[in-house]
Amino acid sequence: MAKKRKRFLARMQNKLLVVIVIVTVLFVALVARILYINVKDGKRYEKIVLAQQSYDSIEIPYRRGDILDRNGTQLATSEKVYNLIIEPKNIMQNDDVKKATKKALIQYFDITEEELDKALADNNSLYKRMLTKISYEEVKPFQDFIATDDGKNVKGIWFEDEYERYYPYGSLACHAIGFTVSGNVGQGGIEGYYSSELNGTNGREYGYLTEDMSLERTTKSPVNGYNVITTIDANAQSIVEKKINAFMSETGARNVSVLVMDPNSGEVLAMANSNSYDLNEPYEDSTFSYLFEKNYISHLLEDESKSYFYTDDKTELSEEKASLKAMLENGEISPEEKIKSVNKNYEEFRLVCLNKAWRNFIISDGFEPGSTYKTFTISGAIEDSILKGDESFFCGGNLEVEDATINCHNHQGHGQVNIPQALMQSCNVALMEIAKLEGRSTFSKYQNVFGFGKVTGVDLPGEAAGLIYERERLNPVELATSSFGQGPTVTMLQIGTAFCSVINGGNYYEPHMVKQIVDENGGIINNIEPTVLRKTVSSDTSAFMRNTLFEVVESGTGNKAKVEGYTIGGKTGTAEKLPRGNKKYILSFIGFAPVENPQVVVYVTVDEPHVEDQATSGLGTIIAQSIFEELLPYMNVYQTEDADNSNTVDKVGDEVAGPLYDGEIPDEQIGENQAGDIQGEDNSSEGTPEGDGDNQTTESGDQTSEEPVEGTTENTDDVQT
Repeated sequence: MAKKRKRFLARMQNKLLVVIVIVTVLFVALVARILYINVKDGKRYEKIVLAQQSYDSIEIPYRRGDILDRNGTQLATSEKVYNLIIEPKNIMQNDDVKKATKKALIQYFDITEEELDKALADNNSLYKRMLTKISYEEVKPFQDFIATDDGKNVKGIWFEDEYERYYPYGSLACHAIGFTVSGNVGQGGIEGYYSSELNGTNGREYGYLTEDMSLERTTKSPVNGYNVITTIDANAQSIVEKKINAFMSETGARNVSVLVMDPNSGEVLAMANSNSYDLNEPYEDSTFSYLFEKNYISHLLEDESKSYFYTDDKTELSEEKASLKAMLENGEISPEEKIKSVNKNYEEFRLVCLNKAWRNFIISDGFEPGSTYKTFTISGAIEDSILKGDESFFCGGNLEVEDATINCHNHQGHGQVNIPQALMQSCNVALMEIAKLEGRSTFSKYQNVFGFGKVTGVDLPGEAAGLIYERERLNPVELATSSFGQGPTVTMLQIGTAFCSVINGGNYYEPHMVKQIVDENGGIINNIEPTVLRKTVSSDTSAFMRNTLFEVVESGTGNKAKVEGYTIGGKTGTAEKLPRGNKKYILSFIGFAPVENPQVVVYVTVDEPHVEDQATSGLGTIIAQSIFEELLPYMNVYQTEDADNSNTVDKVGDEVAGPLYDGEIPDEQIGENQAGDIQGEDNSSEGTPEGDGDNQTTESGDQTSEEPVEGTTENTDDVQT
């Protein structure tokens, strides 16, 4: 029997039509809505979608600029190192890749399987840093392996570039160069002062990874830092440090410092202190270990007695500090054990030790200069025509000044001495008579003209200003003792810069450590030309002083500085440190060559030499002579015939220190953090021979107290001979 067909009734057709119409309307509405949303908010939703995709951003580090010596020798550079990066998501894509990659990583790098498994557990990650600061020598064997058929399955490994600061010569010029810490932050020296010029700007490579792993990237290249070309001569610096090290090995001292300058430009050719440290490892124990040796423990305690161990009459040391001090003073505990104890229990004091070792004595420590200061007393008197140069004075061994008796270093007296003989024999009495003729106004004026009591403006952080008596406080006794360098406190750089002006014709150059700043292609960014700040003395006065200083070396107290074939001038100094009578001295010599046309100035200080009788300036002079002997031929300074000594006075011996006057010194604050910003402000007037020099200030800009007090906040205070 045939099946009956169903009929598609009109009623059903109408229902279907209604459904089709409704669906069509809804579809049109949906399309319209999508178009509306896309036009109105499409960009916003696109960003939301992109934000949900895998995003990749890599910082590209800049290269910190090099520090070079004047001849192009690298003193500090930045070497490329690598960070090992793995991509767990790609490594875990299949077993063959995972097995091959893990095996290669374990074979070629210092990574354990446990460390790898832990990193790979985050199997959606595309960035895991496994190792940092790997050298190229460590990376290359791995790269060679993955280029072979055996390494074709190694995936998901790449290397991120980074730079590490490196000092090719280790400790050379360490106190002048400084070092860097994390983040390319310069600490002390040229690294600190020129940190912004040496630093560049990081670049960045960024983009996003889509679901199908297609990569879209944009790269912003880094801007590398500028290179800094210094005034330092690496060979001259090496000569100086070699001589210092030889002296420290044979004799030893609390500190030996040497400053070498070009008197015709203010450029610093060498700047060195004993007990140098490796710039590549500035935080290691080796940096400060010398402080724990027998000869230095008192130095460490004394220097910090007004900060770390300081207490007033109403308080006592904390139990912790008292325990530390007792341990340091215990001679039965070895230096090694003391260092271990400090590292374990006294982290704050460890930093104190590091700061002491990093400190640059030449610019950051004030001390009484001693007889080198006589150079400036006489120069001012000659320049202002207070002396004609043919005067003479009688030295009976001491001089009564008001109610004080002030001795000459030669207590028996020098007898009748003219101006050159007063400097040759370093006669305190003659200098006191000269200062009396000058009076407080002229003497104060030339202290200001020569830059004492204010910073020199050298391009290094942590410079101290020292302190002098302002004019109103230059009473007869203060004027007398200041004339031969007892009372004023100075830095080595102040003396060196002022001395350069005396012997170069009277031009006071601003001392500087950097000649040029250039980009990585050698393009000049900044030329730092020699800058004459003022005129100190006339060319005639300068010529007179050169000849007189020549006689000091030829026939006077500086005789040990002579070098065969060269004409050398200079002045010795012996300064007894506070408290007076402790038989501790700073010995010094500042000299120049050749006398006819000065090309180089060498200034040496020896702080508390390890000898039974410190009271002789001979040690500073001997070190200077050894430096001149090697430095002058290297610098191609011409030799001249020996001078005719037939008309000179009999040669005199070393300047020997003795009790002079139990005077105090002005109270001063000296730059305490060599690695920080330049200490203090130069608030005193620059001064010219026409100035009155009234406003001498302390380093912080405050006037000195009404009465001088004994000691300074830093260590180097001395009595002169």
